[in-house]
Amino acid sequence: MKNLIFKTFNLLFLMSILSFSSINSHAQSKPTLAVFSLDSQGIDLTPSELGNITRIEIEKLNLFQVADKYDVQDIMKKNNLTAENCFGKSCLIELGKGINVNKIVSGSVEKIGQTLLVTIRQFDVNNAETEKTQVKEFLFLPNEIQAMIRITLREMNGLENNSVEMDRLTKKVQLENATINPNIDRLNLSGPRLGVTYFSGEIWDIMHTKKIYGGFGAQYPTLFMFGYQFEAQYINSGRFQALVEFIPTVTGVDQQLFIPSISLLNGIRDNIGGWELAIGPTFGLIKKAKGYYDASNEWHLESESQIGTNFPIEERVDSRGELSFQSGFIFAVGKSFKSGKVNLPVNVFVIPSNTGIRFGLTIGYNSKRTN
Repeated sequence: MKNLIFKTFNLLFLMSILSFSSINSHAQSKPTLAVFSLDSQGIDLTPSELGNITRIEIEKLNLFQVADKYDVQDIMKKNNLTAENCFGKSCLIELGKGINVNKIVSGSVEKIGQTLLVTIRQFDVNNAETEKTQVKEFLFLPNEIQAMIRITLREMNGLENNSVEMDRLTKKVQLENATINPNIDRLNLSGPRLGVTYFSGEIWDIMHTKKIYGGFGAQYPTLFMFGYQFEAQYINSGRFQALVEFIPTVTGVDQQLFIPSISLLNGIRDNIGGWELAIGPTFGLIKKAKGYYDASNEWHLESESQIGTNFPIEERVDSRGELSFQSGFIFAVGKSFKSGKVNLPVNVFVIPSNTGIRFGLTIGYNSKRTN
């Protein structure tokens, strides 16, 4: 029994040594790599700072033994080498040989118009050749240069990038967000709204009835509406933004009606796809009167009641009544399209109630502006 335990212990110890040796061998098999400065044009970061960012991002890849910058500086000092203004192939290869590494990485970050062009080049020191080159064009977002270098390096080494991060840094058609507009606290996308609303159920029966009977004389269940959306974001980061919308509207002017309302919505918007969902209360003014329905379900004003009538008195929408306050709840969903600096929102909404359901469609336009 003791011999069995002893043999088992020896076997486990041997396996541990072999495993450690394998890991150590794998680590030593990684090619050595040094990063020098990256050329800087049209941005605030210096070549040395760009080099440090690139070195950090390469270390995260865990594909190379990245030379420590202080060790490199010591070797260069001892060998009277300098990396200042050394961005060309022959110069970099000589530096690589001087500090005894397998690979050298350099490149540039350059502003061209409203874009940033990131170029990363990797050189094989032993063969004195350019091994890899990756060029990537981004939107001009100077605060995101480290993310741009990371994306370029991962693409150069065949690694997958985050598609959301790629979109927000490269797509000009992307909706406005805090990344694209880094110099403002909030982005206001207010603008006019035009559309139609459709009445159904009992409310449409009342709207359609002649005015002498308490209706509004509307000819069609679809009424034109217009208004203005005031909007403010209280969260605007990453892919999503949360916002509050204040929307006064007027409905029915196309059929000689005037139905004012105000909606106060809380919503969330997808900055990538442009989709939006919002809910909240809506308030309006409309004429109402007290009355009753007789045995044949005909509506009569309270003043028309006869002695002995025992039908219950209730209040409903009636053009012969007084202006009254009315509330409801609105559900809205929409998608915004972008053309240049103008956003084109299209929204559908529904307002349910115990007298019928209202459906609506609105379109508008938003231009970029600060609060």
